[in-house]
Amino acid sequence: MFKSKLKKGDTVIVIAGKSKGHIGKITKIITASKRCIVEGAAIVNRHKRATSNEEKSQIIKKESSIHISNLAFYDQKESKKVKIGYEFKDDKKVRINKKTKESINA
Repeated sequence: MFKSKLKKGDTVIVIAGKSKGHIGKITKIITASKRCIVEGAAIVNRHKRATSNEEKSQIIKKESSIHISNLAFYDQKESKKVKIGYEFKDDKKVRINKKTKESINA
């Protein structure tokens, strides 16, 4: 089973790879390969062939997936990456910022 502290909709920063330093939201998590798609990061070109005579072939810019180990949660209040932990508050498991101990609302 794949476990991750990052969730869909979280603001993350890319810490490694060709998009290093890019800040964006997670749009999709692919659990089978432990990868995420972050909006605006890891842009690749895909060549689309014309399927009919009226349609033209084109180059489409698309977001590629990034391994989850190359992402870190980005705290917008502190403007830097932070580690995430868990705490039980009122019998509910809540994600918290490990440094400031504030809960993370996603």
